[in-house]
Amino acid sequence: MIIREAKFLMSNSRVDQCPPPVLPEYAFIGRSNVGKSSLINMLTGQKGLAKTSSLPGKTQLINHFLINDSWYLVDLPGYGYAKVSKVSRAAWLKMINYYMRHRENLACVFVLIDSRHEPQAVDLEFMEMLGNEGVPFVMVFTKTDKLSGSRTQQNVASYLQKMGESWDELPRHFITSAEEKTGREEVLGFIEEVNRQLAQTADNA
Repeated sequence: MIIREAKFLMSNSRVDQCPPPVLPEYAFIGRSNVGKSSLINMLTGQKGLAKTSSLPGKTQLINHFLINDSWYLVDLPGYGYAKVSKVSRAAWLKMINYYMRHRENLACVFVLIDSRHEPQAVDLEFMEMLGNEGVPFVMVFTKTDKLSGSRTQQNVASYLQKMGESWDELPRHFITSAEEKTGREEVLGFIEEVNRQLAQTADNA
């Protein structure tokens, strides 16, 4: 997929104020400071599209970007640690859960996982919630340039093994690095594939 145009549309805290659900939507979410903004900028080829920050918890709203006038990329607030109050965290969680359950054009959630760490309970719990709600998702391992290839494979294998304990079928996963642009073609190719399937389904309806 070639990204011809990527533009910021809107930020808000309410699902009913999101853009009309007429285009496929792909949401990106992960623990705070997982490298989400950097990955989004790498995928779209625009350095400053999503605001990056070294401070965890920077994204606090549902941010919509229109890609090639044909699909939405959504930057969601991170979960887990962030230097915010419990009240703010609870509000984020409520917003995210509502979004996941009620956003009718949500085609897939990209769950970002920091490849430098062993399986984290907060990531596993979040993916379990998605599975229980029937929300389609894939796993995206980030920051793979920060450690050796063998260590990356080791940590990825640990996650898949852990998930295999409770999942009959494992979700697809992607290995990425915003710095080295690793995984860009694979992730965009997957989105293109899903968009094509959705278009075919709509044509046959």
